[in-house]
Amino acid sequence: MIDAERKGGAFVRQPNRFTARITADGSSGHPAEAGRYRLLVSYACPWAHRSLIVRRLLGLEDVISVGVVDPIRDERGWRFPEPDPVTGATFLSELYLASDPEFTGRYTVPCVWDVKDRRLVTNDFPEITTTLETEFAAFHAPGAPDLYPETLRPEIDALNKVVYETVNNGVYRAGFATDQDAYEQAVRALFTTLDELEERLTGRRYLFGDALTEADVRLYPTLARFDAVYHGHFKCNLRRLTDYPALWAYARDLYSIPAFGGTTDFDHIKRHYYVTQRDVNPSGVVPLGPITDWTAPQNRAVPRRDG
Repeated sequence: MIDAERKGGAFVRQPNRFTARITADGSSGHPAEAGRYRLLVSYACPWAHRSLIVRRLLGLEDVISVGVVDPIRDERGWRFPEPDPVTGATFLSELYLASDPEFTGRYTVPCVWDVKDRRLVTNDFPEITTTLETEFAAFHAPGAPDLYPETLRPEIDALNKVVYETVNNGVYRAGFATDQDAYEQAVRALFTTLDELEERLTGRRYLFGDALTEADVRLYPTLARFDAVYHGHFKCNLRRLTDYPALWAYARDLYSIPAFGGTTDFDHIKRHYYVTQRDVNPSGVVPLGPITDWTAPQNRAVPRRDG
């Protein structure tokens, strides 16, 4: 999940190796078909978490199957608790090397396996959710939300860019910095954006009003991990999520939606970060806290679309 190297004390994320597209019309060579693709994820990984949320919100559980790796990753990479019944793999690396025998990078989640062609189609995490939202539209459940409406796409994309750079990836830039200036720049940018999001969410239900969008899906996994991991483990400790009244209520509101709360596994999250990332936490000791009540009332009264 780290998927990066450090340059001059700063964190640089590894490029995605597999970037083919699944398309509704099949023009890419990878047609959107029910039962053809398997989504491989870790409950610990925020990039994978967003794909699980969208899959459930859109009712794609019977269209795209899921394989879940163990939260503890060692030098061999992500491991399936049992051999994956669809791909037959014990380690995610087997699927990467079956698709590209010359691959030498980190084996990352989420990624999508083509069951028919028996190869990875994509590990391009920014595109996986929008593919589910657009190219798999014919398979969406009745009443599924439009998470990426055409009229809002430029605004959603612009906000997502800022949130990715300063929040989603910003916590990693802080946590894996080995230079004081790089660390401080990342933390200041992170909290500047959180302050702006707090103001934006004061008086509105979601980031773009009263309907869920892709922007909410991309922000939530970082918020869900913030106090449990990023505040202490990654030294993002100017403030906690719980110190932001609007952001904390918003996060609990999303958590109350089954697609969000039902895919949030705090045990996997904490064990992965604290046990696997020994360069940050050499002892591997997993903290007991924090004690937070994600089910506390949040009094956000605008009707929502459940999923």
